[in-house]
Amino acid sequence: MQQRALGRTGRSVSAIGLGTWQLGADWGAVSEEDATAVLAASVDNGVTLFDTADVYGDGRSESIIGRFLAARPDHGITVATKMGRRLAQEPENYTPENFRAWTDRSRTNLGVDTLDLVQLHCPPTAVIEADATYDALDDLVAAGAIAAYGVSVETCAQALAAIARPNVTNVQIIFNPFRLKPFDEVLPAAEAAGVAIFARVPLASGLLSGKYTTHTTFAADDHRTYNRHGEAFDRGETFSGVDFETGVAAAAELAAALPDGVPLPAATLAWIAAQPGVTSVIPGARNVRQAEANADAAALLDASGAETGFDLAAFDRLVRAVYDRDLREAIHPLW
Repeated sequence: MQQRALGRTGRSVSAIGLGTWQLGADWGAVSEEDATAVLAASVDNGVTLFDTADVYGDGRSESIIGRFLAARPDHGITVATKMGRRLAQEPENYTPENFRAWTDRSRTNLGVDTLDLVQLHCPPTAVIEADATYDALDDLVAAGAIAAYGVSVETCAQALAAIARPNVTNVQIIFNPFRLKPFDEVLPAAEAAGVAIFARVPLASGLLSGKYTTHTTFAADDHRTYNRHGEAFDRGETFSGVDFETGVAAAAELAAALPDGVPLPAATLAWIAAQPGVTSVIPGARNVRQAEANADAAALLDASGAETGFDLAAFDRLVRAVYDRDLREAIHPLW
């Protein structure tokens, strides 16, 4: 597993990390035993980055991670958590007092004195652009509550505003074959500034698993049911904002072009991780099989096409062609 520099922190993180929203809530039930097995399988396969948030299961995801890491004192894992959605996402709620309360709660959940990395959790644009936001975050670093900070964003414009701040370690943004706008400005700007990029929703909420059909359904408590049109939060978070039927067809076309033995999720994760400016890709996993498959995708970064049959350049051309033909008009202007 490739390890890459985490901005200017002196830490390194794996090219394929683990997103842990699904260990908290909103993806159907995952037992703590299964969640712990996912964490263990990821670590055993070279993953050194866990991404979580204080609102995933109201702290459940953080707490499970904290208990898991406490049993592995020499784990070498960087835990990136997020804060800012425990109250309404209104600028007046992003205060130093709330920042301290949120980080204190996450420190308790994770069982640590200092959080490795805290990201603002898709805050309003006004918060991302305010000097006071970064003053408060710098104070948390000075106090030893957090070691570093970043911003998770919805739009490319927000990403560019965060990248321009001198102490921002990373920006987390949706980037996958169905969301190519970060290519335009975000990835080059981050690379030039030494800011890490975490690519989230890399499999478009499972659309890029290549396993869905137009008849696939999801549990009532799964956001792929209740937020398909943005009913609960930004619709770009569910299926990357892509119309479900359109996404199923596009995924099938990408999958059909791959050689035997190279599944679409692995090709997708490797393709994302190979892009200049991307530090880590953070797919989720609900079971050990998915966790191992995610980590195995890293092998495609190091193997030659002759060994795997996977032609990264050809896949890249197809991704861009499908996006331009079927998705750009609907997706590119929005985020």
